[in-house]
Amino acid sequence: MDLGLRGKIAVVTGASRGLGFATARLLAQEGAQVVINSRNSERLNRAAEQISRESGSEVLAIAGDVTNAEFPSALVQRTVERFGGLDLLVTNTGGPKPGAFEDLNEEDWQRAVDLCLMAHVRLIRAALPILKRSSSPAILTITSISVKQPIPNLILSNAVRAATVGLTKSLALELGQYNIRVNSILPAWVETERIAELLEARAKANQTRIEEEMAKQALESPFGRIAQPEEFARAAVFLLSPAASYLTGVMLPVDGGMYKGVF
Repeated sequence: MDLGLRGKIAVVTGASRGLGFATARLLAQEGAQVVINSRNSERLNRAAEQISRESGSEVLAIAGDVTNAEFPSALVQRTVERFGGLDLLVTNTGGPKPGAFEDLNEEDWQRAVDLCLMAHVRLIRAALPILKRSSSPAILTITSISVKQPIPNLILSNAVRAATVGLTKSLALELGQYNIRVNSILPAWVETERIAELLEARAKANQTRIEEEMAKQALESPFGRIAQPEEFARAAVFLLSPAASYLTGVMLPVDGGMYKGVF
């Protein structure tokens, strides 16, 4: 299937590794012009070089912190200056620190709000005037399966990401009049650096090895394994593409059946 992404202009945040990198890579392979962002400029530049080399598409790396209130506008402005517009926005951030409720202070909560809610708000607000001019605009927020099924010891993620799902659904209703589609993907356990860090912390708390914790988590899926980043990226790129032109307000679990609820 031709997804209709050739020549589209995409911004993907949190894209130097993990889910963001996999999504940006596949967008570029589909012929999109891609802007990638993360805080680590060295790692980001390496990611841009790899994606460009493998896809033949133009990739622009813009380092910066999306929790900085001024940065999202600068990111969008530089994208428009380089490519002349914007069609696709993927708002992806790192996860907040793990911990139980009593382990976390006011600063931890504020940091989580800035990272897992306000970064999405500011990126979308900055991009919206440009997206309104696109012929096939789409926004994709990356949240977590934790909004449906809370994950132990991740109360910050469980609580704050749910607000981003509310934002996503509300924007799908508000922005449909401009033909802007707004969806979210709710990933479960995907083999990324972030998951390795979480499982390492879990292994330390349980006095086990990370391999044991990985094996236990894999058993939560009927497939008996956790996902690869490319499997997440295929779902993300489809939702962003014109091929999904009648899909908006979708909260799509990419979880290998780990979520056990009916709805």
